[in-house]
Amino acid sequence: MAAGWSGAGGSLEQRVLLALEEVRPALHRDGGDVELVSVEGTTVTVRLVGACHGCPMASMTLVEFVEERIRLYAPEVKQVVRL
Repeated sequence: MAAGWSGAGGSLEQRVLLALEEVRPALHRDGGDVELVSVEGTTVTVRLVGACHGCPMASMTLVEFVEERIRLYAPEVKQVVRL
């Protein structure tokens, strides 16, 4: 499980925010960041900013890193959408 994962509950939005806090240091190292835009049902919308915005690797970062971490904290999330 994730380093910050305590097994505690929390709302879906709280757990998504925890997941994003866990990925932020790596994104910051590359000059980027991620913002939570919304949680609607089982869909999470995020915005990649800084160096991540417009980066050719942004789609891979979203799917293989951000989305994976969100699903670890909130397995009920079915879709992660990037603005």
